[in-house]
Amino acid sequence: MFEIIYLSLAILLAVLTLAPLSWSQVWWIRGLDFPRLQLSVVLSVLLIVGFVVIRDWTSVTAVAMGLIIGCLVCQLWWVVPYTALFPKEVKAVDVGGAGARLRIMTANVLTPNRNSDGLIKLVRDYTPDVLVTLESDGWWGEQLEAIEENYPHTVKVPLDNLYGMHLYSRLPLSDISIEYLIEDDKPSIHCFIELPTGQKVKAHFVHPAPPSPTENEESEERDGELLLVAKHVEPEKHPTIVTGDLNDVAWSRTTLLFRKLSGLLDPRVGRGMFNTFHADYWFARWPLDHIFHSHHFALVSMTRLPGFGSDHFPLLTELALAPGENGAGDGPSPDKDDKEAADEIVDKAMA
Repeated sequence: MFEIIYLSLAILLAVLTLAPLSWSQVWWIRGLDFPRLQLSVVLSVLLIVGFVVIRDWTSVTAVAMGLIIGCLVCQLWWVVPYTALFPKEVKAVDVGGAGARLRIMTANVLTPNRNSDGLIKLVRDYTPDVLVTLESDGWWGEQLEAIEENYPHTVKVPLDNLYGMHLYSRLPLSDISIEYLIEDDKPSIHCFIELPTGQKVKAHFVHPAPPSPTENEESEERDGELLLVAKHVEPEKHPTIVTGDLNDVAWSRTTLLFRKLSGLLDPRVGRGMFNTFHADYWFARWPLDHIFHSHHFALVSMTRLPGFGSDHFPLLTELALAPGENGAGDGPSPDKDDKEAADEIVDKAMA
């Protein structure tokens, strides 16, 4: 009986492991990209149970054990880069040696959440240069007027559909555009941020919809928007950042393709996952809120801030212009197949 149960669990976990390796955009398959760490824990437990319980090895238990080991290796291959076991992709620089710095806070507020005081306190305590809020409607916009004395440069897109967006900056903004890249009700903000040194940084703030049975049954809209932004990024011309709630995990194939096409770096690689969702369930968390940047920057600090009633934790990242610290080719680069896959995904999303 134990053998049958053990093999059945191994087969189930093999399906859950292998399904997201396909390019299928069906919501439940893409959703399996998320819990790779959790599945790694389950597989590790089953592996230990097998070694402890199994005394007389049979072909059934051997096959089950082989599946479990193979699946565990596969899952860890995706998540280990987001641990301290992996080399850092972005060089660190201490505050004393940092050049022009930029502190950015990304906060998905959860529209029905009414603890605006909690977010305002975090802003005042951590003093970011730039705050972007996601899921912020008109009510949130009214509450956040309290910080506008210190953040006079604003872009406001209040919406009641969970995709509103507000941008607050201490630093001057220019060439501001609000784009609806794929879906008519899902905005993104694009602008230049002028640092005190006069250097301008191109910034893209995004929040595509997730694949889910209640929103988009496939991930084509999310994937298409991310890859369309990647195509428009020009790190060879300007220091660049992309940040927001991508509704995708750091290790997914789409996020990796985004990084290849954009040439941007991920400061989490070699440091940690910085899981921002779900704030209420410690056992079901993954990194949905992201920041990527061009090679012009080094990392001063990256912090997941305390919660304030949202289902997301805010993410605070401090970058410093540090020419020469990171090379232009330090991140992953695309090949011909990557470019063709991206073109196909974008064309499908825009059709």
